[in-house]
Amino acid sequence: MQIRKKERRLRRAVKTRAHIRNLDVARLSIHKTPRHIYAQLTDPQGSKVIAAASTVQSAVKEGQKYTGNVEAAKAVGRAIAERAKPAGVTKVAFDRAGFRYHGRVKALADAARESGLEF
Repeated sequence: MQIRKKERRLRRAVKTRAHIRNLDVARLSIHKTPRHIYAQLTDPQGSKVIAAASTVQSAVKEGQKYTGNVEAAKAVGRAIAERAKPAGVTKVAFDRAGFRYHGRVKALADAARESGLEF
């Protein structure tokens, strides 16, 4: 039986989440599709969503030509950092959900860091 691409990604994600649970800090988790990218900030217990941002939201999509590129990911990174400030969250653990750290994932992380989040 061959292990598929998605199964490998999910296996990487499980390892990362196990490590993040031990850190006891807010978790910035992302998900991406070819057309959109989503970011969600949850509390250390994982029971409450503190903030969320995605390219589906009109406030983030505004001024974007296409929502599935690096520029849109940067906009989501800036938006999630801005929405985390009122909640008092500055330090987070980055959960990339098994996605490789390059392209849109890296752009989102860098934009969130520049806007004030600490990983």
